[in-house]
Amino acid sequence: MAVHVIDEANRCLNCKKPLCRQGCPIQTNIPQMIQAFKEGNLNKAGEMVFENNPMSLVCSLVCNHEKQCEGHCILGKKGQPVHISSIENYISDTIFDQMKIECLPANGKKVAVIGAGPAGITIAILLTKKGYSVTIFDARDKVGGVLQYGIPEFRLPKSILERYKKKLLEIGVKIRPNTAIGTALEIKDLIRDGYQSIFIGTGVWRPKTLGVKGESLGNVHYAIDYLANPDAYHLGDTIAIIGMGNSAMDVARTAIRHGARKVTLYARGMASNASEHETAYARLDGAEFQFGMQIAEITDDGPVFVKVRYDEEGKQTGLGEEREQIFADSTIISVSQGPKSKLVNTTEGLKASQNGLLMTDDNGQTTIPGIFASGDVVLGARTVVEAVAYSKTVAEAMDEYMKTKEV
Repeated sequence: MAVHVIDEANRCLNCKKPLCRQGCPIQTNIPQMIQAFKEGNLNKAGEMVFENNPMSLVCSLVCNHEKQCEGHCILGKKGQPVHISSIENYISDTIFDQMKIECLPANGKKVAVIGAGPAGITIAILLTKKGYSVTIFDARDKVGGVLQYGIPEFRLPKSILERYKKKLLEIGVKIRPNTAIGTALEIKDLIRDGYQSIFIGTGVWRPKTLGVKGESLGNVHYAIDYLANPDAYHLGDTIAIIGMGNSAMDVARTAIRHGARKVTLYARGMASNASEHETAYARLDGAEFQFGMQIAEITDDGPVFVKVRYDEEGKQTGLGEEREQIFADSTIISVSQGPKSKLVNTTEGLKASQNGLLMTDDNGQTTIPGIFASGDVVLGARTVVEAVAYSKTVAEAMDEYMKTKEV
């Protein structure tokens, strides 16, 4: 382990007003977790963290800690913050498999969860604990959603998701893989079959397009598709990536690990949109960065850019006239993604916003009573911890709704 978690725990000041907790989107009680750890009570620490955040084992690895808990640590003002993520990961990883999730007796009410991503897994765990019989439907063969098909193995070992699947089955959750709701089965079929409430956590799997000439060429791919199964692609030696967010960094690092010799990321702006750590690791792995480049079109030889002009204050003032052909074997577009429209198109009364995101109230209820949603399909592409935090609110709302329903 790169960081000795015992030494890090001993550095914690146990602040009376813990800024680290304030910086955490799900308000993890970090000083209490560290105190239990220091006292040798790993089970207490782990159960406390899991109770607050069922996806703590995942979040300890993939959260943007530098802007959240660790970014708010008081020790970081003049030196290095406590490496909270390593402590949380050690605790969660150690106790996860042996931890027993206590569930209330079955209440006879069924819940359908559409999507096995972080939001869906969270809802399934929380409602099973309350005594509901939960079935998860997912379009793919493995659980995890974006965690399985959008985050590389070197950032999140997929064995963790298999452990989550085992834990779900252990508490009685039923899983139907390779079952996309909105195709053979529709939401009306779930209602017919007696599900008292339905949760939608299908994520955002439709790549956002650039709308430029050449986007359909054979040497052009989308980041979300590439990350789902990199082994299916033959990209060549030279890769151009359009976009500079966290997904673009994942693409760059994955392509390098699959043998690409020259990987360059291009951004319209003058700075990376990814976290500092992800940007630093991509650079360390050998990726190169080009800023102030506006895509004009893509050819069989690679992307064509024009330079973006900025003034001294960093405001865009216009575009250059010269077009620059970049020679690349493959071009990968990584400019975010949106939701697919199967569910909306096949469910009367289910409404989405202009950009395709499901419309909900503050408690996650959609435009159809009894059908709820959270995660990226509501918020857009956001972080895992934000999806989990919102899903906790939605689980409570679903429970309240179903309490009024007869079995």
